[in-house]
Parts: sequence; C-alpha cells; structure tokens
Amino acid sequence: MTTQHDKAKLLNDLHRPGDPLVLANVWDGVSARLVAAAGAQALATASASVSWALGVRDGGGLDRDRALAQTALIAAAVDLPVTADLETGFGATAAEVGETVTALLATGAVGVNLEDGPDDGARELRPVAEAAERIAAARAAAAAAGVPLYLNARTDVFLRGVGEPEGRLDEAIARGLAYVEAGASGVFVPGTADPAVIAALAKALPVPLNVTGSPAAPTVAELAALGVGRISLGPGLAEVAYAAVRRAAREVYTEGTYGGLAGGLGYPELNGLFPA
Repeated sequence: MTTQHDKAKLLNDLHRPGDPLVLANVWDGVSARLVAAAGAQALATASASVSWALGVRDGGGLDRDRALAQTALIAAAVDLPVTADLETGFGATAAEVGETVTALLATGAVGVNLEDGPDDGARELRPVAEAAERIAAARAAAAAAGVPLYLNARTDVFLRGVGEPEGRLDEAIARGLAYVEAGASGVFVPGTADPAVIAALAKALPVPLNVTGSPAAPTVAELAALGVGRISLGPGLAEVAYAAVRRAAREVYTEGTYGGLAGGLGYPELNGLFPA
C-alpha cells in the first residue's frame, strides 16, 4: 500500500498543464474499481453522483458525515490517490471548513474540491474574500496534518452565469488568482467549453486549470493543447449508468421484454472486482 503522503504527492504531480489528469468521477466502490481498472491514475468523487447514490439532491442535500463516509469507502476500495468533491466545505464558517478537511484526511483522501457558491444554492457567489478565507482554512488544516493536500478551488462564475457575459472571464481569473494566493493548488472553472476562454484561463492562472469534459467540450487532446491541467467528467458517468437503469426498467414494465439487460457486465465480472 502506498502511504497517504505519497498519494498526495502523486496527485499533485499528476496535474501537468498540457498533459492533463483525466478524472472519470466515481460515487461508490463498484464505480471506483471499474474506473481504476480502466486505467485511471487517480480517482475523484462528484458530489452530484454521491448525493444521488445516497438518495438526496445535489447542492445542499448531502451532509458532511455521509459525504466523508462515502469518500472513505472509495479510498479503501482502491490503492490510488482519491480527491473528494465536498461542495462548499460543509461549514458555515472558515473554521468549520478546516474541520471538514481534517476529517477528510482521516478517510485516506488526499485531495479536495471546494466551490465558491453559497450553501443555500442562491445564484450569487460568496464574496471573494470570504471564499478565499475558507480555502486558507482548508490549507491550514492540511498543513497541520502534514499532508500536501491537492486543493482544487472551483469558481462558478460561468456555471451560474454571474454578471454580464463579457465580464465573466475577468471575474473568473480574479477569483482564481485570489484563491491561489489563499492556498489553492489548482482552479476549476466549470460551465464553459469555449476554447478561447479556456486558453485565456490557462494562460492567466499560475496553477493547473481544471475544466469539465462533456460531449460539448473539446477532446482531451484539444484541451491539452490549450494548456489544461485537469479534466473532470463530473456526474457524467453516473448519468449514463442511471440512464441505462431507466431504459431497462421502462422496457420490462412497458414491453415485457429484457433487451435493456443485454450487454451488462455480468455477475461474475462485477463480483470479481472485490476480494473474497
């Protein structure tokens, strides 16, 4: 087994602008093992996927204890670096975000994703200074634990459509720079697939840029050429998996046939992912 410190260092090293780390986000032990077997170098959770798997809405439905318990399950399922999407940090204050990160490190995870939206899901983002303070608290908690945590600071300027369109790039850059100064290892800017915007972000930020991979986004090779350092699929895999469940269930209840079950992995292969 690799030590937690070694996993943390590896996760940091895997973020290389121009040679991005690709993260097919997982939500449970099976998805973790399948993605690892596919060749992943590290694993990431997606808060939406974890929330749905646990029967709650994304964006405020998940609580810290269940998020951390699911992270611990995933970290125990694979011998790879694991980074967790912890939404806004599960804390009303910066100090509570620090406590969340301390608890996260106890799960064996070595990375975290923290976003600058509010806990109540309102359209407005947190003030920059407040969001930066929460990042600084997360960094301090990791330093106190002696773990070089990869801290991915997410800004939702584009995702939430904050402000006028012509000002969003500058706002995302300004927020990203503030978060880097507060201790962020990288900056995640979801909500845009525009190559020109992505290239500008990658050039302006002194840390690896994380963007979302989707059917509408440039390919991995194209994003690499733009200088991206990390590509996340977010809840994409869970959406595909649950779509297959819905198709098969609807078919059997409406048509009385089982075609949706064809092409499944099969009991032996899935059961074989786990030791006896």
